[in-house]
Amino acid sequence: MFTNKKHLISAVLGALAMFSIIALVLSLVKIKDVTLPPTVKYGIVFDAGSSHTSLFVYEWDSDKENNTGVVSQTLSCDVQGQGISSYASNPPKAGESLRECLDKALKVIPPAKQREVPAYLGATAGMRLLREQNSSAADQVLAEIARTMQEYPVDFHGARIITGEEEGAYGWITINYLLDSFTKYYPKEHMWVHPEVASILGALDLGGASTQISFIPKGSVIKWNETSKFTLYGYNYNIYTHSYLCYGQNEVLKRLAKELIESSSSTQVEHPCYPKNYNETISLSSFHTSPCTSQNDLHLTLADRNVTLEGRGNASRCLAAIKKLFNFSACSESQNCTFNGVYQPPVSGQFFAFSAFYYNFRFLNLTNGQPLATVRETIQNFCTRSWEDLSSSYPKEKPEQLRSYCANANYILTLLLDAYKFNETSWNSIIFQMKAGSTDIGWTLGYMLNLTNMIPAEALEWVKGHDPSLWAAAVAFIVLTLALGLVALLMRLWL
Repeated sequence: MFTNKKHLISAVLGALAMFSIIALVLSLVKIKDVTLPPTVKYGIVFDAGSSHTSLFVYEWDSDKENNTGVVSQTLSCDVQGQGISSYASNPPKAGESLRECLDKALKVIPPAKQREVPAYLGATAGMRLLREQNSSAADQVLAEIARTMQEYPVDFHGARIITGEEEGAYGWITINYLLDSFTKYYPKEHMWVHPEVASILGALDLGGASTQISFIPKGSVIKWNETSKFTLYGYNYNIYTHSYLCYGQNEVLKRLAKELIESSSSTQVEHPCYPKNYNETISLSSFHTSPCTSQNDLHLTLADRNVTLEGRGNASRCLAAIKKLFNFSACSESQNCTFNGVYQPPVSGQFFAFSAFYYNFRFLNLTNGQPLATVRETIQNFCTRSWEDLSSSYPKEKPEQLRSYCANANYILTLLLDAYKFNETSWNSIIFQMKAGSTDIGWTLGYMLNLTNMIPAEALEWVKGHDPSLWAAAVAFIVLTLALGLVALLMRLWL
C-alpha cells in the first residue's frame, strides 16, 4: 500500500511538472507588441466677442493624425452678461464673469488631466475697438481675466486680442474641418484619409463690431497676409482673408443712425430702416462710446442732447442709406476691390455664412437656399410692416432686435452683393448655417485645430500581448498546476 501511494505521488508530481512546462510554453509563444489606446487631451478656448463671451471645451486623441489633432467639441457655455469690453470701467468684473463657465468646464474634464489642459482667451472686435479708444483699459481687462484664469487648475496660455484676419482664417478652418474637407474617417479601413478631391468652402462671418471673408481664390493671388498660411493634416493651405472693423452689425447700426442725424437739422429724425410708428430717443453723447462713431462731423456736435429716431419702414430708402456707409468709389469699378480701396480677388466656390448672417436670415426664414429674388422680396415686405404688426406677431422677440432686422437684412445684401460681389448666380453658393452636427461654427475650433500642430503628439505606449485563446489556455494550465501542487502537498502530509 505504501508503494502504491508512493507511485501515486510520483505520478502527481510528474503531471505537475508537465503542466508547468506547458503553461510556461503557452505564456511565451506568440507574444507580440500591442499599443494601448491613445490618451485623450482637452483644450479650453474663450471666444470674447463684442456683445458676449462663450467658452468651448474640445478634446482629441494624443497621437494625432499627420501632426494635427482630430478635435471634437465637448462643451459650450455662454457667459452671462455683455462682452468683456463692456467692463472697461470695472475690469475685475470681466474676470469674475467667467467663473460660472469655468466651473462647468472642469466638471467635464477628468481631475487627473486638468493641470495639463491648455486654456486660452481670444478677444475679437469689441476689444480691438477698446484698445484703439483706451489701450490701458483694454490691458486692465485682460490682466483681470488672466488673474481669474490663473486661480484654476489649468495650463493658462494667456488672454489676448486676436487680429481680424486670424478670426476670419480660423473660422474658415472650422467650417472645412467639420465638413471633412481636410480629412475624413473611413470606418471600414479604421483610418483617416485626405479626400482626393477636397471641396474647400469659403467663410463669411458677421459679428457685432467686424465682419470677415475668407476663401481660396482661383489662380494666382497677390498680397498674401501672413495669417493666411496653414499646415493641417500634412497639407499646406493659402487663403485670402480680410476683416473689416466697424462693419459688424451693431457698429453699422450706430453709424447709420449718426449718418441720418448728420443729414437732418431737426431733433426729430426719420429712420427709413426702423418700422413705421417705432420711435427711439438716443443721446448724441452715446456716439462717443465707440471709435467707429466718435469722430465729430462739421454738422454735428456730439453734445449731451437727445434726438428721436422715427421709423418710416421704407425698404428702398433704407438700402440707399446703408450704401452711403461704404466708399465704393474708392475701387474705381475694379472687380478685385470691395470698398474703401480694399483688394479682394473674385469670390469662387461655395461659402458658409454664419454668426449674424445666419441669425438674421433665420428670423426671416431665408436659410433654405431661396433664390436672390425671393430674398429681396421677403426683405422688402418685412420692412414695410408697422411696429404694431411686428410687436404683436413676435411678442417674445426683444424690441432692440426686432426693430433692427430690416436694417440688418439690407446691410447683409449690400455687403454680399455690392462689396463682396456675389451675383444672381453665385448667390446660390452661399449656405446660411450656424452648426455642423452638434458643433458650433466659429473661430475657436479652428484656433484649437491649428494649435494642436504646436502641441507635441504623445508616443503610443507599447506592451507585450498574447493571443486571447493561447492566454486562456495558459491560465487554465497554471490553475491545474497549482491544483496538482496542492494535491501533492496534501498527499505528502498524509504519508
